[in-house]
Order: sequence, then C-alpha cells, then structure tokens
Amino acid sequence: MTKLLLCTDLDRTLIPNGPQAESALARKRFAELTARDEVSLVYVTGRDKSLVMQAIKNYNLPIPDFVIADVGSTIYHIDNGHWDYVEQWDTEISGDWKGKSNTDLQVLLKNYRDIRVQEHSKQKAHKLSYYVPLYVDQVALLNEINSCFKNEKIDANLIWSVDEAANIGLLDILPVSANKKHAIEFLMGLYNFSLDETIFAGDSGNDISVMVSPIRSVLVANASDEVKQEALEQANLQSESESESLYIAQGNFFGMNGNYSAGLLEGVVHYMPIVQEWLGLNDE
Repeated sequence: MTKLLLCTDLDRTLIPNGPQAESALARKRFAELTARDEVSLVYVTGRDKSLVMQAIKNYNLPIPDFVIADVGSTIYHIDNGHWDYVEQWDTEISGDWKGKSNTDLQVLLKNYRDIRVQEHSKQKAHKLSYYVPLYVDQVALLNEINSCFKNEKIDANLIWSVDEAANIGLLDILPVSANKKHAIEFLMGLYNFSLDETIFAGDSGNDISVMVSPIRSVLVANASDEVKQEALEQANLQSESESESLYIAQGNFFGMNGNYSAGLLEGVVHYMPIVQEWLGLNDE
C-alpha cells in the first residue's frame, strides 16, 4: 500500500500567519489529505506542546500522529487524544550533553550575567532557554558559551532568535543532534518509512538543513526570496539526487496561490501524483 509520512512546519508554512494571502480551499484540502489512512501527519515546530495544541484549536488544524516540538528536542506520539512522550528520542540525543541535565548546564552558565533563564514551562529535559538583552554582543556571547561547553566536552547547538513583540533576544541550547532533520529521520526509522514515502514542508532558514538533504522537501511560495536563494544554492552544492529533492511552490495549482498549505499540497502532488487523485482534483 502507498503510504506517506507528511511532515510540516507550522508557523507561516501550514498556519497562514504571515503577510501573504491564503488560498480559500487550501486548508480544507489539506485536512482531506491527512484524514486518509495512507497518511501519517507530523508537525515539526519550535512551539512547545501547549502552543501546538493552541494552534490546532485556533486554526482548526488536523490532529497529527506525531509532533516534533521544542525546536526538535521533544517528540510526541498522539494516539486517541493522548500525547505520549517518545522517550527513545531522549536516549537518541542525550549523549551530546555527556549525561548532563538542563539544570547541570544552568550551573555551568551561572556566571553569565547577561542571560536570564526563561520560565520553567519553556524548559525541557534537553532544551535550555534564556532571555538575552538585544544590546548584548551576540557573537561574543555565543563564542564564550561554546568555549565553556567545549571545555566540558558538551556538544550543543545554540539557536539565537528575537522576540520582536517583546524586544528581547532568545537563546535556545539543545543537543547538537536535536534538530528537525535528525528527528524526521528518527521517525522514518522507528516506523519504517523510506525516503520515497516521506515529504517535508517548510518556509524558513531553520528548515534548510532538511531541504538540502535527501528528504523530499517543499518550500512554500510565501518563503522569503533570501530563503529560496539560500536553499537553492545549498541544494546545488549537494549531489544531483539531493538537489532534485527540493521543490519550490509556484502557485497556479488548481487555482491556489502556492502560499502556506496550498504550496504544501502543490509540492506533495509534484512528488506523489497519486495525491491529486486522492483529493479528487482530477475531476475539477
């Protein structure tokens, strides 16, 4: 039987919370696709569990089978409304921190006065999050923290972002192997999905590592020109087979504009033409 592990970012990929317009029928068609028995749906997001649940409610999104959350540091399996924490993923990534916990890393960084630990709800077993004032020299700070971790033989990924509404910097510290690409590959292995049975959709720079990998990927049309150019350049540096695993949505697919879930559907049909039949689009 044909099967599909459909993985998608949320904000500005599936969720139409960017400035571009959403096609009227796109999310309805997406829900029809994911309701099929052949499809296992995965949300891949920086949001935590509570914010994913909020997005599902606010945007009337389908309930997924899996959620890769907290910037790739946690995975949940959703079964009959129950969110089961996938402990195998903790085992998979824990070695990067050499057995140290979130609390242990906080102790290592206790003398860094310019960083402030975020609320307890924002912390996870393998995600340590800080607030950082925007006046701080970002490059110098990250270099200092990386040097500290190197001395402890800790392999960490430091992710810097900005909460524009709150005018504050955000620093997430993860095991280096806790990322979207590795998490998707983990689910593929755990549930026996091949590359031909897996598709990922995204819109931003932190999705590029997946898009330039052998995993077949879709960059939605509302992605910025800078992200599109970077993804193409990096894909072209890879092998020919990997450069062919990136599709950039153009729009004009059954009257849809290629933004958000419209672009996702366009890309899925590009890789799996049978999906057009599944959605009954051949009759339109």
